Amino acid sequence: MACSVEEWQLCAEYVVARRTKQVILCERGIRTVETGTRFTLDVAAIPLAKRLSHLPVIADPSHGTGRWYLVEPLSMASIAAGADGLMIEVHPNPDRALSDGAQSLTFANFRRLMERVRAVSDAVQRPFARV
Repeated sequence: MACSVEEWQLCAEYVVARRTKQVILCERGIRTVETGTRFTLDVAAIPLAKRLSHLPVIADPSHGTGRWYLVEPLSMASIAAGADGLMIEVHPNPDRALSDGAQSLTFANFRRLMERVRAVSDAVQRPFARV
């Protein structure tokens, strides 16, 4: 499904208006002509969605790209752009995962990612949960 950031935000507000208060906007990417990734993670949509909505905004670079080695740089960019959180695929052995192995980080890569994300959040003076 393709929609503008405003349409995305209005869909969420429709859900909130139906008495569901636990809603989070999740940027997973947009369809583009690029074939090297599943989608193109729209980092610009993060601060725009935050400006248009009172809802938290997270990014999903795992599903957005479909490639584990793109998760780290796009996670850092998402946090710098204002994301309130990240959704990251992690697996002890991605090569043996039943699904989504190509986009899953190993535990070691996830640990490294969290260190780098904390550094970015500190640099841009945005609190980020310490997990």
